[in-house]
Amino acid sequence: MQEVVIHGPEALPEAAEMLLKYASQARVMAFYGEIGAGKTSLIQALCRCLGVKEEVASPTFSIVNEYEYKSLREEKGKPVFHMDLYRLRDIEEALQIGIEDYLYSGAYCLIEWPELIEALLPEGTVRIKLEIIGDSSRKILIL
Repeated sequence: MQEVVIHGPEALPEAAEMLLKYASQARVMAFYGEIGAGKTSLIQALCRCLGVKEEVASPTFSIVNEYEYKSLREEKGKPVFHMDLYRLRDIEEALQIGIEDYLYSGAYCLIEWPELIEALLPEGTVRIKLEIIGDSSRKILIL
């Protein structure tokens, strides 16, 4: 387990870079934490670190947003899937949207509110818990 404390949104890019280095080859990341803990903000910072140029917004109503990033060595973009499973009622609903196709696609899958699909998460999923410890301070635990 690794722990990082950040003291404001300006620290998010550094935390995102550290998380990508820690995750190394992992492509599925599950983000846990109460409403307002900063899950979406950290995912936005991760997407910027990857090189996503589009606006990254919470997919609360669409459930899945797809973005594209390119590494310097590649000409073709790769997808990043940002999921917000808060509104799903059960695992069957997750299966109906094709959650397994996303999880096993080899693309980055950044998942908010993953508790419902815990049993479906692939081996090697990086689990990140965010805790509010002050007005703008957060503890990021990489489990």
